[in-house]
Amino acid sequence: MPPQPPHLQLDLFGDALPGPAPVRPELARLAAALDPALRLGTSSWAFPGWSGTVYDPAANLDESALARHGLAAYAAHPLLRAVGLDRSYYAPLPAAEFARYAAQVPVDFRFVVKAWQDLLRPHAVEETAWHRGLAPNPHFLSGAVAEAAVVRPACEGLGDRLGVVLFQFPPLRRAASGSPAAFAERLAAFLAALPRGPAYAVELRSRELLGRALARVLEQAGTSPCFVVHPALPPLARQAEIFDPARYPLLLVRWMLRAGQTYEGARLSYQPFDRLADEDPAARAAVAELVRTALRDRRPAFVIANNKAEGSAPLTLVALARTLAGAAAY
Repeated sequence: MPPQPPHLQLDLFGDALPGPAPVRPELARLAAALDPALRLGTSSWAFPGWSGTVYDPAANLDESALARHGLAAYAAHPLLRAVGLDRSYYAPLPAAEFARYAAQVPVDFRFVVKAWQDLLRPHAVEETAWHRGLAPNPHFLSGAVAEAAVVRPACEGLGDRLGVVLFQFPPLRRAASGSPAAFAERLAAFLAALPRGPAYAVELRSRELLGRALARVLEQAGTSPCFVVHPALPPLARQAEIFDPARYPLLLVRWMLRAGQTYEGARLSYQPFDRLADEDPAARAAVAELVRTALRDRRPAFVIANNKAEGSAPLTLVALARTLAGAAAY
């Protein structure tokens, strides 16, 4: 059989592997106009609706095929120089799995790796034949478990392609987290136990824990806050008042969900994620302002967008890039 063009390479089962969409010259110029310290990416990559935007429509755009083989095509998009790796949130990944991802992307690409959720939940579900309830979680904020289950495998597998390890806490009730000061103190001990070297960020979905005590702990640990566009949290401008971006090593923004929406409502409304169905210019302006400030201060900046933000994460990032670059058209 003669060699196949890239978008028709075959996997072991004879299926055509996903290939990148043709790059429009305007898009290449837009990417070249951005500061290289800025990395744009999406929350995962396995979305068939990105046909023509990220993926070549002639390729196999089955969701499972994209999950297995779509990362290389994703990373060929000139604007997409990072990606959120969510699989590691649900279960620890071995170094070999991280290495498999690293082998699919250029050397200048970076991963935002979500830490295993068991590290971030105060309670575990305890289930027996007679009882189902909550028990104290021994992994909660364990530096030793974080190093063994997340940090060491990610560093070994991704190497220089590891961008940030993100500790995304679920909403925490006061009874589980304690007072803001008590939670900040426990978080400080956890961060102090982590290996030095990788960049870390912390994301909280509990407004009552956002305050000066937490900001001071992150600053002293050299850990960055994750700024999040999400209805559960204050607007980005208020988050920036709590966490002065200039005091942290890098900027990480996750543009997840607009005000008044739910994930399920947005998913149902926006599928198949092939267009900007519900643009959010206020959020775009706020994200752009944070990015401009970080780049003026010569700090690395990551923006990770979700399909539920406006309808299509890649197109959200194109619109943001146009705002930042001042491009008149795409």
